Amino acid sequence: MADQSCKVLVIGAGPGGYVCAIRAGQLGLDTIIVEREAVGGTCLNIGCIPSKALIHAAGEFHALREAASGRSKLGISAGPAAIDLKRTVAWKDGVVRQLTGGVAGLLRKAGVRQIEGTARIVDGKTVSVETADGNLRIVCEHLVIATGSRPVEVPSLPFGGNILSSTEALSLSQVPETLAVVGGGYIGLEIGTAYAKLGARVSIVEAKSQLLPQYDEELTRPVLARLKALGVDVHLDAVAEGYDQAGRMLAVRAGGVSGGVAADKVLVTVGRRPVLEEVGVDALGLDRNGPFIRCNDRGHTSMRQVYAIGDVTGEPMLAHRAMAQGEIVAEVIAGQVGRWEKRVIPAVCFTDPEIVVAGLLPGQAHAAGKDVGIASYPLRANGRSLTLERSDGFVRIVFDKGSGLVLGIQAVGAACAEMAGEFALALEMYATLTDVAATIHAHPTLGETVQEAALMGLGKALHA
Repeated sequence: MADQSCKVLVIGAGPGGYVCAIRAGQLGLDTIIVEREAVGGTCLNIGCIPSKALIHAAGEFHALREAASGRSKLGISAGPAAIDLKRTVAWKDGVVRQLTGGVAGLLRKAGVRQIEGTARIVDGKTVSVETADGNLRIVCEHLVIATGSRPVEVPSLPFGGNILSSTEALSLSQVPETLAVVGGGYIGLEIGTAYAKLGARVSIVEAKSQLLPQYDEELTRPVLARLKALGVDVHLDAVAEGYDQAGRMLAVRAGGVSGGVAADKVLVTVGRRPVLEEVGVDALGLDRNGPFIRCNDRGHTSMRQVYAIGDVTGEPMLAHRAMAQGEIVAEVIAGQVGRWEKRVIPAVCFTDPEIVVAGLLPGQAHAAGKDVGIASYPLRANGRSLTLERSDGFVRIVFDKGSGLVLGIQAVGAACAEMAGEFALALEMYATLTDVAATIHAHPTLGETVQEAALMGLGKALHA
């Protein structure tokens, strides 16, 4: 293949990479993006989108099973429920294809050249790409590293066979009778809960004393209660030590006592690591923050005209953070005045119930020396929650007592994920309790709980 040159070369077409390339193309920059697999990266292909599709399907099946058992509060009855997981996965794959096809179309519309192949960095201006048609060299003025991350492997539980990463867990053709999830973070809980609803007997093994340890116990308590209601066994302060293939047992040690957990399949979700060495990033000698690339608020690395975005730059490893970084980097390359000045990056755990976090948690606000006020409003007092048959959970506002400035908003409850945008907007706009309380919220909606929490913080509660 003939060598090529461009103004901007993006390695990796995940959420950060493709957004960066699209924006660069829109700004008139000659742009090439290289991806060895399908566009959309982990998020669209084997992460965010397929997992939410599985979660939705599992919820629908669980509701049908409840109706078939006569436990529906709505008076709905049905015959025995069954699921063909192959058809479910085929539907999920169709959703993925539609979205990845859409991304490819947006890249073309922006005039971005797309190259499918495996990139290897030669230097800060040159990248070698192994394609199906041979090797290609690309010379660029600006290099953007957006190669994402991959699951961390546990030495005693190497991926393969019945030991699954999230990728394989989202493409099973049958529901396993027993599933052990190693790691009590959001990925393990999301997929584990889905399979519990699909009929698997699920066990979760977490080395720390709490599920979702990055959050406080008040937020995670409703999730733990729901897991137990679904029949999920939760093992805290427990370490997985190996897998007996013949006996289909996961060896677990807790409190100095060794035991076993039945597991036809084992899902390992103990974290993710950046994809860097595989593409030759070490050759650049970039400054690092631990395993991640260090960059400033304009996306610059320690090498001139080399940028990094997304998971390779560290936590939080979230698609929407990568997208925001990608847009900023494209505008910086185009000569615009842009920099990272985000007050908040909302995070959502699509557990059951869902958890939404934006801004400071109470403990973080106290640690920052703030004069902290906390106002919580229970979903059991919200009409919309009651009509959805789910009143477990609450909305909580963390604020500065003196000024009323909102420092953080969190929620745990069914369908609460859709409030993430309101939470983030309030923080980005430096809203106070009065601002939130004085904003008319539609009735009946879950969003009313945010207004009610603000009213409680002001001592003016109306429905509590």
